[in-house]
Amino acid sequence: MAEKQSLKPPSGEPSIRVVMMPRDTNAEGTIFGGVILSLIDQAAYVEAVRQQHKRYVTISFNEVEFHEPVFVGDVLSLYADGTRVGRTSLTIHVRVCARRRLDPDQNVKVTEADVVFVAVDDDGKPTPIFGD
Repeated sequence: MAEKQSLKPPSGEPSIRVVMMPRDTNAEGTIFGGVILSLIDQAAYVEAVRQQHKRYVTISFNEVEFHEPVFVGDVLSLYADGTRVGRTSLTIHVRVCARRRLDPDQNVKVTEADVVFVAVDDDGKPTPIFGD
């Protein structure tokens, strides 16, 4: 019987850190939610590959609720940690924080999400993350 593989511990470092730019704003002058969702997907992928180097595709996001707006010049830090590993799937929890441009001491939680990936082979078929 194969030994069960476990997830690596959290790194404690952001998977991504990025300054929000004017091109990312909506008509209300805040950053588009879709831009943040894209960054969440990218941060989760960075963590998935850190857990086990494979080719992954995003299968789902859980509910994403925005608690605070993000403004031009804010620095977003996205922290990602593996929370569950299955045979072919991997769940990554991503927490998004914004350091305010106008008050660098203010760091607020913007949102968080769980992203589920499936490891796939060259034909796009699910493949075991840690082998059979």
